[in-house]
Amino acid sequence: MQVYYVYALVSKIDGRIYVVISENPEKRLIEHNLGKTKSTKGYIPWELFFKRAFKTRIEAREYEKYYKTGSGKEKLKSLLAP
Repeated sequence: MQVYYVYALVSKIDGRIYVVISENPEKRLIEHNLGKTKSTKGYIPWELFFKRAFKTRIEAREYEKYYKTGSGKEKLKSLLAP
C-alpha cells in the first residue's frame, strides 16, 4: 500500500519552513541537504521537524496546501517554539 507524507523542513540558516509531499521524507531530506533540490539548496542545512502520513495523494495534497497558507505556517512554527 502506497503512503504519502506531508513533511516540513526548517532551514538552520534562517528558520524558513519548506512544506512538500513525498513517499520517503527521510530520503528527500538527504537530497535537500546535498543541494539536489533547486528551491532549497540556498538554505542548507535543513532539519525535518514535521511528518504526517496519508493514504492517498489527493488527501496529502489538501494538507500540503493548508500548511503552505499563513495559518498553516503559523501552526508549524508553533511546533518549533521552545
